[in-house]
Amino acid sequence: MFTGLIEDMGVVVVVQKHNRGCRVRLTSLLSGSLRVGQSVAHDGICLTVVACGPAWHEVEVIVPTLEKTIAGTWQAGSIVNLERAMRLSDRIEGHLVQGHVDCTLECVGRREEGNTLWLRFAYPDRYAPLLIPEGSIALNGVSLTVAGLTERWLEVALIPHTRRRTNLGCVFPGMRVNAEFDVVARYLWRFFVLKYGGWQPVRGTQNG
Repeated sequence: MFTGLIEDMGVVVVVQKHNRGCRVRLTSLLSGSLRVGQSVAHDGICLTVVACGPAWHEVEVIVPTLEKTIAGTWQAGSIVNLERAMRLSDRIEGHLVQGHVDCTLECVGRREEGNTLWLRFAYPDRYAPLLIPEGSIALNGVSLTVAGLTERWLEVALIPHTRRRTNLGCVFPGMRVNAEFDVVARYLWRFFVLKYGGWQPVRGTQNG
């Protein structure tokens, strides 16, 4: 379990492909504190450290993960958000993030207003029940608030700190990010589907 507060950004050094997926080596300031077997979120994907050194670590990414997330686009030089799993004694200063990516979302808009960067993402209809205005969402592992929502897209607002400390500041229209919807919303959706056979939400039109 994670909180969506990024600790460091790693740089992909090499991607070794094989028939089960690929092995990725990254270098980061966080790498020296990791150990083999530890769970670390990479752009919001929970991956297990399989090897590590003073300034690098490696993870295995299986084929289904490559197909479902942006991990399949990683290459030497790619910048990846990193977060270690939370301790039970930690404050949850973001929101509960499982590291289980639901889908990828395409950026369809980017604008700056003062010091704030607004990013707009299109989302598939089937995920509408998991989104509410001012609700939580994790994009590339970053805990964010849904600041704008219509039937077609959602928006998030990035303060300067988030732009500096994560790779979201480098997202432009046409690029995709990993998305994990709020875990509480997912359980509620599952409950309504099983109990009532479905749920057609009233979707918001804030800022749209």
